[in-house]
Amino acid sequence: MEITSVAVTIDENGISAPTYNEIVEYLKDEYRTIYGEDAYLENDSQDGQWIGVQARAIHDCNTAVVDVYSTFSPKTAIGDALSRNVAINGITRSEHTYSYVDLDITGVSGTEITNGYVFDTNNNKWILPVKVKIPSNGLVIVSARSEKVGSVLAQIGTVTKIGKLTRGWTGVNNRSTSQLGMPVESDLKLRQRQALSVAIPSQSKLDGIKGAVLCLPGVSRCKTYENETDKIDQIGLPPHSVCVVVAGGDAKDIAQTMRAKKSMGCLYYGNTNVVVTDNFGDPVTISIYRPDVVNIGFYISMLASTEYTTEIGEKIKQAIADHVNQLNIGDKILLNKVLVPAGLFGDLDSMTYEIISISIIVNGLEINDDHRLRFNEVAYCDTDNIEINISGGNL
Repeated sequence: MEITSVAVTIDENGISAPTYNEIVEYLKDEYRTIYGEDAYLENDSQDGQWIGVQARAIHDCNTAVVDVYSTFSPKTAIGDALSRNVAINGITRSEHTYSYVDLDITGVSGTEITNGYVFDTNNNKWILPVKVKIPSNGLVIVSARSEKVGSVLAQIGTVTKIGKLTRGWTGVNNRSTSQLGMPVESDLKLRQRQALSVAIPSQSKLDGIKGAVLCLPGVSRCKTYENETDKIDQIGLPPHSVCVVVAGGDAKDIAQTMRAKKSMGCLYYGNTNVVVTDNFGDPVTISIYRPDVVNIGFYISMLASTEYTTEIGEKIKQAIADHVNQLNIGDKILLNKVLVPAGLFGDLDSMTYEIISISIIVNGLEINDDHRLRFNEVAYCDTDNIEINISGGNL
């Protein structure tokens, strides 16, 4: 296609720029207009090479202009440009987050725990808030943070060992699994959160709750469900109730946000009750639903060439685990999508093997099909739970 200008064009369809080859042909045509049609301008000539240099410089400038234009919208901006763009909405890209677990702290009324910490059965350390005071009923629920960054799994009833002994503190236990930490927030997740953040002042109460909760520090995932009927619905929600399933974040911060956004005549349904105070200082109990963690593994059968190594196998396992661990609450684990990270597409190592079959292992049970997480479940995949069976073949 002939062009009449090498400049970037902005119209009702957005921004566009000529390709490198189009710029080269345009410059050749202009050159021949000046010096004659018999001018030799192929790549093996000095003039042709000089035109190529000029075309490359113009093309690079146009590419920079298109990139700058793309930063004006969070839908097209990437990397640091996206981080700067969404700042106008008052949100920032989430860094690596810690895992959190809600703990029942029991003891003598009035006991103050300062800089306390506890351990689970795997000897992972969980750090309590700086100050915890046990109320008159002898029980307080607090959110403890893992010492390590990222995903630290603590199953129900495994956080039971008091690390810092304090007079009056008699026990600790977790009634729900830990909320897993996350890696640095991806561009895709940040765009989704930006879209939800502008929904906070929306007319839908449910959108506002979800947007506000996702903006809280440490919250990695949030799903909201509503039952507007007079009967228990198909997922078990009571009549006229809202269920907010939240992974990560401080339980009291989440509960306070949910209280502020609560609609009249509607109750919260959850598995963790948190007591907060209203604007008049009266106690209010808010129910949060902490998701159950489902252990996901895979059994993979492959043909491999002589160039295949165990390091490539570990790379495959890590790619699959990363894919599963970024899934949202209640998502569906699709085998055809697992093939993308398992295939290491774009990596030269992908040429050393061929995948024959993949099956999902859910809590130790093998499934030869896709798997839908329940409304209150989040997937966790450890590379140790991925088994690769190799057989020789001609690739």
